[in-house]
Amino acid sequence: MLTDTRSRQVVLKTPAQIKQMRVPGQLVGETLAELREMSRPGLSLAELDRYVLDKFERLGATPTFLGYHGFPHAICASLNEQIVHGFATERRLEDGDILSIDLGATIDGWVGDSAITFGIGTISADAERLLRATEESLYAGIDAARVPVRKGDIGAAIQEVLESAGYGVVRGYVGHGVGREMHEAPNMPNHGRRGAGMRMRPGMVLALEPMATIGNPATTVLDDGWTVCTKDGSLSAHFEHTIAIREDGPADILTLAD
Repeated sequence: MLTDTRSRQVVLKTPAQIKQMRVPGQLVGETLAELREMSRPGLSLAELDRYVLDKFERLGATPTFLGYHGFPHAICASLNEQIVHGFATERRLEDGDILSIDLGATIDGWVGDSAITFGIGTISADAERLLRATEESLYAGIDAARVPVRKGDIGAAIQEVLESAGYGVVRGYVGHGVGREMHEAPNMPNHGRRGAGMRMRPGMVLALEPMATIGNPATTVLDDGWTVCTKDGSLSAHFEHTIAIREDGPADILTLAD
């Protein structure tokens, strides 16, 4: 779930705060794995949403997306040509669908945010390749996210993987900082020019989230005011992790399940 954060200041986190952020992050990672496991033809998106609501209530966690600027669900559930911000309706999954689930959890005032895209039943070879390249681009961005690289280096790392595979890079929606708020500075585009932009600093916590399309990356928004789709109806994929920049070495991924 994305927004514009350009007017805000970057908030650096202490090692103790990053440790606290790992708690909601791991809950998100664990829950996404469970949602993937239970997703099958015939299951409704609303059932996935209810699963999250029930689980988070039992654990005392807050579903970060629910009510955010009026968003009506705990998860963003985006199917096929839907890129992000899809509604968890009573629509049922079908064999061959690809489903993106974006999920946020808040615990003790700290946010974890992550997304995965996966196939339902048997999916096409084209869809398999799109998913593989999009996830690979996420990890390329994570690998690039370290001191003293610049923001443009991270975006370029993501962009190069996707464009070299022949996919479109969605440009109107971006990653972002994470902390006490779901959206903090800086914005983290999925494209960039190497050597450009602000330098990474220890204590920055970022949600990197490449969004790729098989066809033209131009987007449109449905009448619900939220669901972002490819304008040409082509398939799309979305992967996301929340990461923390270290003093040295690779970034720490906070949204991996144990």
